[in-house]
Amino acid sequence: MTGIKVLSFDLDDTLWPVAPAIEAAEQAVFAWLQSAYPRAIDNHSIDSMRELRAAMALRHPERQHDMTFLRRSALAEQLRAAGYGEEGVDAAFEVFFAARNRVQLYADVEPALERLQRRYRLFALSNGNADLQRCGIARFFDGHVSAQSAGVAKPDARIFAALAEVAGVDAHEVLHIGDDPLTDVAGAVRSGMQAVWVRRESRHWPAHLDAPARIIASLQELD
Repeated sequence: MTGIKVLSFDLDDTLWPVAPAIEAAEQAVFAWLQSAYPRAIDNHSIDSMRELRAAMALRHPERQHDMTFLRRSALAEQLRAAGYGEEGVDAAFEVFFAARNRVQLYADVEPALERLQRRYRLFALSNGNADLQRCGIARFFDGHVSAQSAGVAKPDARIFAALAEVAGVDAHEVLHIGDDPLTDVAGAVRSGMQAVWVRRESRHWPAHLDAPARIIASLQELD
């Protein structure tokens, strides 16, 4: 990887499958509300809580990139509608967030990060709100730029620029690794970075996008 000084990793569905963690977190917060604020789940299901969060994103398009804001705001509205105050929002979100960060890493992740950090500086670049410390992999990374901290989400060029600034390198000195063809690969390339597509779950590259220079099935293929 000629000229590369920094490896930038997407998190959700690149280092771990995100759906099981989110589903477990949603179930956990629903059960917690049932116990602590039972009226808040009257006429609610996990699906309707998802719809409430989606509606919050439509009401606040300027904050669509901030998953923490959207979830906290949806919880606050749900509690208010049931006649409660908002004092339960912090605790409810903590229940969700703790479960959301109990992720199951793909088998190739820790061995690859352990090896790669000896040669490169590693950073995380994510649209989600995962916490590297809680996920148990903070020791591998020199920094983390999220959509929440950058104020925009991938594939916006500004979040990639924020990563390069935090890392103190030029864009062409960054190799971004991610599972999403548009937000990760196309976004990184359009921002002047190099990119690798991690082909998880035997996915196919979309025909409408230019294929990346490199496609891998495992992080162990990175050198």
